[in-house]
Amino acid sequence: MNISRRTTTVGLMLSVMAAGLALGASASAQTVMRISISSPQNSHQGVAIDTFAKEVERLTNGRYVIKTFYASSLGAEREAMESVQMGTQELTWTSSGPVPNFVPEVKILDVPYLFTDYAHARGVLDGPIGDEMLEKFEPKGFKALAWAENGFRHMTNNKHPIKVPADMQGLKMRTVENPVHIQAYKAFGINPTPMAFSEVFTALQQGTVDGQENPLSVITASKFDQVQKYLTLTGHVYSPGVYLMNKATFDKLSDEDKKAFIEAARIGVKANRDRIDSDEKNAVADLRSKGMEVIETIDKAQFQAALEPIMADFNKQFGKENLDRIRAAK
Repeated sequence: MNISRRTTTVGLMLSVMAAGLALGASASAQTVMRISISSPQNSHQGVAIDTFAKEVERLTNGRYVIKTFYASSLGAEREAMESVQMGTQELTWTSSGPVPNFVPEVKILDVPYLFTDYAHARGVLDGPIGDEMLEKFEPKGFKALAWAENGFRHMTNNKHPIKVPADMQGLKMRTVENPVHIQAYKAFGINPTPMAFSEVFTALQQGTVDGQENPLSVITASKFDQVQKYLTLTGHVYSPGVYLMNKATFDKLSDEDKKAFIEAARIGVKANRDRIDSDEKNAVADLRSKGMEVIETIDKAQFQAALEPIMADFNKQFGKENLDRIRAAK
């Protein structure tokens, strides 16, 4: 081999080695995290975490990659929160269902008929009250990045249509593991049965429970029309969602990256709410076309009156002034 060819070969080898070292450095600089939800990917929750993951990668120039997991594949909501709290999982997106087990102050948001509509609920969560609530997570080992949305909850069952409160008497209904929900449903005459969301479809299919309650987005995405006959738009509870991150993991981020994660969550919230708005417009017709009997209009005053015996207790638990502050917020 002549000197010229040897020099060229050595140069090529050095270039390949340099490229390999650069790729290795790039790979080592990339941090992979996980985020999970309880619903399928094709849902408002799926949109929430898919958008978040895409925005984190964009805003951090690919230095952080978020892997997304759906349908409780990393555990049910409570288990996912426990994992995030311990730091064995970096992130999760959860409904408010299991949150009071970790942050009791937040259960005020689950008081029935506290919010009048979506505009009211979103205004509260996006304002000072919502910010105060987000701060409650930090002493418990979480960084709450942003309030998102699960939606107003409605009741389905296989026994008979629910048109008045008396129709709920004796129904065995799956509920979230949330003390406010359970107390309210007992007041309705329901036999509440707390159960992880991942078990609900099978429980309905096998008749272990008569019914369940969830937002329309969840009912459609989970195909509950296949195992439930009757749907009533009770709108009895507004269910927030929240992006949660292990606090120690968040605290290790640079100030710039902290802003990126929070901004990604805010963009995810918009996508999440847009999907819910779309689902709300189309869900009733879709479910009817699949054989469900839908009761769209009820006298909510009757349902609120059925809860009057426990409202005094809620006023005592949460402070009437705090409940009134939420009701009056714009």
